[in-house]
This record gives sequence, C-alpha cells and structure tokens, in this order.
Amino acid sequence: MTSVHVPMAEPREAPAGPARASARKAFLAILWRDVFVTGKEFGVLMLQVALTPLFMLFIFAKVLGSLNYVSDDFGHLLLPGIVGLAAFLSALQSVAFPLVMEFGWTKEIEDRLLAPLPTNMVAIEKMVIATLRGLLAAVVMFPVSALVLGSAPWRTEGLPLLVVVLTLGAWVGAGLGITIGTAVPPAKISIMFALIFTPLMFTGSTQYPLLSLGENLRWFQIVSALNPLTYVSEGVRAALVPSIPHVAPAFCVAALCAFAALFTATGIRGFRRRALG
Repeated sequence: MTSVHVPMAEPREAPAGPARASARKAFLAILWRDVFVTGKEFGVLMLQVALTPLFMLFIFAKVLGSLNYVSDDFGHLLLPGIVGLAAFLSALQSVAFPLVMEFGWTKEIEDRLLAPLPTNMVAIEKMVIATLRGLLAAVVMFPVSALVLGSAPWRTEGLPLLVVVLTLGAWVGAGLGITIGTAVPPAKISIMFALIFTPLMFTGSTQYPLLSLGENLRWFQIVSALNPLTYVSEGVRAALVPSIPHVAPAFCVAALCAFAALFTATGIRGFRRRALG
C-alpha cells in the first residue's frame, strides 16, 4: 500500500483589523462605564480629592491673610499650586487606592482582564480615567477658590499652557498612582501613602516659587526640583500669574513629559507583573 503525504495547511493569523476594532470597542466601553460611575459619584469624588487643597487654600491664604501673617496677594501665588496639586493628587488617588483593592481584596480587576483587550490597554484605560478625574478636580478648584479668596487670577493668553500642564500633570499623577498601586502590598498601603503624600505635597512648590529658594535653602530647592508636582505648580503659575518668578514653561513641559514617560513605563510594567503573575 502506498502512503500519500498530504501537506498540512499553514496556520494563518487572525485578521488584525477585526481584532483592533474589538479591542477599541472594549476600551471605549470600559472607559464609558468609568465615566458614568464618576458622574454618579461626583460629590463623593470631590470630597475625596478637593478637600485637602481647599483647606490648604483657606488656611494659608484666607485665614493667615486676615491675620496679616501673609500678604494680600499671597492667594494669587498659592492658587496655581493648589490647582496643580488638585489635578496631580486627584489622578494619583483615583487609580492607586482602587487598584490596591482590586488586586488585593475584591479581585474586580479580573473582570477587566477578561475583556478582549490587551493587558497594557487595561492599564492605559485606568490612567486615562484617572487623568480625566484629575482635570475635573482642577476645573472645580477655580470657582471654589474664587469663592474662598474673593477672586481668582486668570489669563486667557495662558489657557493653552494651562491645559497642557494640567493634562501632563494629571497623567504623571496617574502613572505614579498605578506604579504605587501595583508595587505596594495591601497591608502596607496606608503607611506608604503617609510616607509618599506628605513629601509630595510639601516639596511640590505649591506654597512657594521654586526660584525664590535662595542659597540658604539650596538643598530644599534640589529636593523640590526632583518632585514632578513642582513642574505642575510652576507651569500653572506661569500660565496664570507670570509676574511671579517661575520656571520656564518649556522646561516645565519637558520635565513633565519625561516624568510621564517614566511613570507610564513603570506603571504598565507593574500592572503586567501583577496581572500576569
């Protein structure tokens, strides 16, 4: 009997177009769900993310200003830092705390990982929604600050720079948040946030211009220069009150782009490690 050799057909890859379309639909669906949840929890979100910046503005500018411990125009110096702080910390908190719980206790992250979406895109979606929440917190701070101070500095010419700096700052905060959320064990998250939040808030040039730190505080100026929040505060200050000494806007944008690339890479790497590990 003669055997006949029938060559096997070579396997073919699935069309890339339908796969990309399916991933795009899944990404937008998850993003829309998170936007919808943000809308439903708007009040709670604002209490979580805007309370600290609001009280800092009230105490440092309004109360101390009324007692003549600070000058009347200190509020105009402080407000840009508070707006940047709101965008940065809101984005950080919006992704870090939930991610720790999803990986540690609730395991809700598994539902997202089962979606027809690459693991990297699940992480990117979390950063996108955190960035949007950070921008929302920054926008809310303007009318609230105007109510607290009686007025808020504004320059229409500085709007493009303001949008760029706040978007980059919120994205950096989201990247740092996802890095922390995937690196810190759930049992130690409260300790780590105490160790991370306080230095971030008080070395981020929110209450002082970086360039005003003289030689007597050179060490503190160097520490502040290593904080990504510094370049958010300085960039917003350049957009709203350019008369106050500030870091060059181009340098602020460049520094934020570098921090964004760094924390995006570390955040995605940490997310993949936790998701696939």
